[in-house]
Amino acid sequence: MEKTKTTGTGNCGLKFTRILLPLVLAVFYCLSPLYGADSQRPPIDINLIIDGSQAFSDSREEITSWICSRMDQILADGDRVTIWNAGASARVVYSSSINSNADSEAVKKSIRELSASGNNADFAGALREAASRQSSSYSYTLLISVSPEALSSILSSPNANLLRFSRVEEFSSWRALIVGLNLDARIRGAASAFYGS
Repeated sequence: MEKTKTTGTGNCGLKFTRILLPLVLAVFYCLSPLYGADSQRPPIDINLIIDGSQAFSDSREEITSWICSRMDQILADGDRVTIWNAGASARVVYSSSINSNADSEAVKKSIRELSASGNNADFAGALREAASRQSSSYSYTLLISVSPEALSSILSSPNANLLRFSRVEEFSSWRALIVGLNLDARIRGAASAFYGS
């Protein structure tokens, strides 16, 4: 009986495809955000609500560095930025449109200069005001909570619905919540359009 000799070229082609295809996809997905960054998006409202309780002081450097880095990724010309210091009562510490690098630097400066005192953080007041100020079709609301008591107090209050559509990112001693404000009507509209009622 004669044995058939295989050269393995079929297997080699299959291995090559298995390696090349993921590599091409990885390069495409890594480069596409770079090219997408040049495309203009419509201006949005950006709300930063930062815990103004004394607990903020312990993590100030880490938090401000993280937020400034996040702002570098998000900010675009025309965006309207409002920053709240959520202390005993929430107060606006910065509000302006972004039209230049100087405006972006002013946002970061305001973040670095935030003060902290007391044991309370008025997240509910800041969220209500942010929801009422929305001037564009879309908004990005970032809430920074350092005090667990302040966050649990809003979650157990009638204002908990303000956090209904949120995503939480946990850090060692603080958390960042991306809050979807004013989404109720859109979600109801999308649901009724989907179900045809």
